[in-house]
Amino acid sequence: MNHSILDARSKKYRKEILKIIEHARRGHIGSALSIVEILRVLYEDILRIDPKNPSWKERDRFILSKGHGCLALYVMLAEKGFFPKDDLYTFCEFNSILGGHPDANKVPGVEASTGSLGHGLPIGAGIALSAKIDKMGYRTFVLMGDGECNEGSVWEAAMFASKHRLDNLIGIVDYNKMQCFGNTCEVLDLEPFADKWKSFGFEVCEVDGHDVNALKKALKCVRFKKGKPSMLICHTLKGKGIKKLEANADWHHKAKVSDVEMRELYGDLEDQV
Repeated sequence: MNHSILDARSKKYRKEILKIIEHARRGHIGSALSIVEILRVLYEDILRIDPKNPSWKERDRFILSKGHGCLALYVMLAEKGFFPKDDLYTFCEFNSILGGHPDANKVPGVEASTGSLGHGLPIGAGIALSAKIDKMGYRTFVLMGDGECNEGSVWEAAMFASKHRLDNLIGIVDYNKMQCFGNTCEVLDLEPFADKWKSFGFEVCEVDGHDVNALKKALKCVRFKKGKPSMLICHTLKGKGIKKLEANADWHHKAKVSDVEMRELYGDLEDQV
């Protein structure tokens, strides 16, 4: 797939992620960069939320099941005003609210503590069922990684969601074709991926996960079909926007990022057109 060119806003969010890395010198960088456009569209155009009242009962729920991609989520939450932007630069410091995985007990706007993969869809399915029982109108969105879909709990939750006709549940997969130590097709092939979700009772849509307009169009159409949970498969590029990182498993997580590497990362981002 020929992925979309980054616009100024997408580059701005990626630069913010790099600034966090420059302070912390560590983090799951590639995993955060592949979901920037997905989160951007969700938080700017789709989710019904109130940063001044994070516990508002009518709010839509969003769960970042691939919790290691939290740098992108933190940038978006700060941008929306859930916490001061200066807090971003305390990432992974002692007593910071912002850890290497999101903590619902500490970070305003985080619905579930995640990072142990395979938990987000089960939690989201439970929240969606609760909304049905209580006759509440909010929707639950869950963003998963493709490698995460190796987990059996994902498919148990998929069966549960289909059985209970949870059309207020929207799953999203960051299908960047890589996981921490290699290509998903080599570790445990997911294909035929869309057909798997269809066979589990989901209404499925596929999209370029870096095309903002395509993401808006797809997400504004959820639920995709009455009486069925929705699944949006986003074809993305791990490390999108920085050539040194793109499709490079070595940058799934990085510790002790050097000054030279930081200069290279900033330079690569600025060179994107």
